[in-house]
Amino acid sequence: MYALKILTQGIVQGVGFRPYVYRLASELNLKGYVRNLGNVVEIIIEGENTSLFVDRLPKELPPIAKIDSMEVKTIKENNYADFKIIESGDSYSGISVIPPDIAICDKCLEEIRNPDDRRYKYAFNACTDCGPRFTVIESVPYDRIRTSMDEFPLCDECLIEYKEPLNRRYHGEAICCGDCGPQMEIYEGSNKLNVENPIKLGAEKLKEGKILAIKGIGGTHLVVDAYNDEAIKELRKRLNRPNQAFAVMCKDLESLQKYAQLTKKEIDTITSNKRPIVILKKKDNYPFPESLSPGLHNIGVMLPYSPMHYLLFDGGNIDTYVMTSANIPGEPMMIKNDEIISGVNDYSLVHNRRILNRCDDSVIRFRNDELSFIRRSRGYTPEPYTINYEVNDLNVLALGPELDVTFSIAKDNIAYPSQHIGNTNKPKTLKFLREAIANMERITKINEFDVIACDLHPHFFTTRLAYELAEKYGADVMPIQHHHAHSVALANDSAIEEMIVIAADGVGFGSDGTSWGGEILYTDIKSFERMGHLEPQLMPGGDVATKYPARMLASILKDENLIKSYSDYFKYGEMEIKNIFKQIDAGINVGITTSTGRVLDSMAVALEICHERTYEGECSMKLESAAYYSTKDLEVPVIIEGNTLNTTEILRQVVKLYQNGEKKADVAAAGQRAVARGLSELAIKACENKNIQNIGATGGVFYNEAITNTVKNHIESNGFSFIQHKNTCAGDGSVSLGQAIIAKKI
Repeated sequence: MYALKILTQGIVQGVGFRPYVYRLASELNLKGYVRNLGNVVEIIIEGENTSLFVDRLPKELPPIAKIDSMEVKTIKENNYADFKIIESGDSYSGISVIPPDIAICDKCLEEIRNPDDRRYKYAFNACTDCGPRFTVIESVPYDRIRTSMDEFPLCDECLIEYKEPLNRRYHGEAICCGDCGPQMEIYEGSNKLNVENPIKLGAEKLKEGKILAIKGIGGTHLVVDAYNDEAIKELRKRLNRPNQAFAVMCKDLESLQKYAQLTKKEIDTITSNKRPIVILKKKDNYPFPESLSPGLHNIGVMLPYSPMHYLLFDGGNIDTYVMTSANIPGEPMMIKNDEIISGVNDYSLVHNRRILNRCDDSVIRFRNDELSFIRRSRGYTPEPYTINYEVNDLNVLALGPELDVTFSIAKDNIAYPSQHIGNTNKPKTLKFLREAIANMERITKINEFDVIACDLHPHFFTTRLAYELAEKYGADVMPIQHHHAHSVALANDSAIEEMIVIAADGVGFGSDGTSWGGEILYTDIKSFERMGHLEPQLMPGGDVATKYPARMLASILKDENLIKSYSDYFKYGEMEIKNIFKQIDAGINVGITTSTGRVLDSMAVALEICHERTYEGECSMKLESAAYYSTKDLEVPVIIEGNTLNTTEILRQVVKLYQNGEKKADVAAAGQRAVARGLSELAIKACENKNIQNIGATGGVFYNEAITNTVKNHIESNGFSFIQHKNTCAGDGSVSLGQAIIAKKI
């Protein structure tokens, strides 16, 4: 007889994998053991049915588990008496990782709603199939002693479940009950209220129009009644967030379908155990006040994912709540009770379990019925990506750009993406980035780096951090052009070796020192070549022109008399307009940009849709929403000169059509189509030049469904293949992944 040693890697910790192995081995009458070794699971089996075990192991996995690799070796028999789950070790560093936080399963939900169950109305119910993972883990191997649940010793009844192999809570590290687990408390201001049911009181206060903070699994939400216009406006005032749409949480799918349009794919995604926010189109009978999602045709919605969410809905009679991250714009979510209690909220629902890893809600949008990540975070992070190319043996830490930052750690052909970090020009967010890197090092057991990859922009805080960390690790710094990184993240999704890429966004530091953002690039992954771009335009005041895009419109049109008709959009009216044209003529503090975002923002100003950016992408998003209601096809000519799209003429035609009395929705749609067609034509020209077939689309502009559809249709109708993001972000959230892959490319 002989024995087998099996090393499994993948999502095999914290998901009931060891109990599953135990049950399978016992069923097949095998002896031996299973244990965690660092971030790999080791299985030793001996007996007559070892081959059957190896065959069945990857086919009957628990719901969350995933095996990426399975190494099987024959070893000497040891004559074990039985099969056991034994104590973990940390002697092996592989490529496994802790799974994401998963929404409450049906069985646990049934228990908290069953008056006869001992976990009735308990806000922290979990089992091996659901609950927190990433947000409570401190290090690997994944055992209770290395999580924030270590502070809550199991009571006798929970301990019996934990030790019972056939129980779904067997070795479930997050399990607990009302007698031994975390507890909820409610505060009014800084005063703790002595009530039997804090969550029910929270629901009652929401009905009264109050602002409630809820500390959840991976962070804190600010919550108000989504139907209460006054409460929403008060929340906006306190957050200094005048216009950005608030995400909402809806009680159930049936309630949601009353006010939002859903496709089958959107239903499958929003009801999945990952529970992301999904951007949905509003129905005509949309019942919420305009203040919830001002100027937009869509709304971000998620369904409940934690026991406390369900209990909040059960304790009140409101079917939809605003559920937005509790943080100052650009800063990390609050996770500490003293911070939450002293926030802008009237009441605070908090608990005494530490959040070790912040994790914002993920955000997804479907374009032409294809999934697109806007933010890949809770429910998905830190599940790794496979690098689909030949790689070097360097360990890489990639820090991303400056806004919407994630970082990535790459070893061998695996890249581990972080959760959403945010705007790193804020000191607290930069501190969060440092902490998150340290946490990911512990979880992945990768703490030595050969290369620190960063953005090409010399003044980003992440670039400065790269040089600091390079000194710490004795590593090299590799600056990478922003749109090249975008392109490679896109290419890796489909394992494409070379392609033409349309990279369209707000801004990225170009190789020539100017601001890029409307680029046609050729990439073979390791390098890139700029093949075309939008017409370079002047930016009077530099970044000021991004906040006040009427400045961009003035610069593009170069018509002072025409711009005077928009004088209300300038703080100092016609005097400011005169000074802007003097500034342009003198070339003082005037940047150069090829940004698609700046062109679309200018279009929004020209059509009197939006004239000030109070949040990232506001003007372009409102332009898209205006165009959504178009009922008439207008034509805006596309002029390409060499390798450049003439955007000045597009803007002039947009203004002309609008002044001639055409509806702004129709003109907005025509203007968008012209930009999309122009980019497509440049890409097709580049494809013909390089004799390749694939054209990809990346950058934040490609969250715009109408632009994406126009580009896709134009490219495919000309016989080329259109490539879009599948499991990565079109925006800056996947730039770090692209950076890591470029640094790893042989």
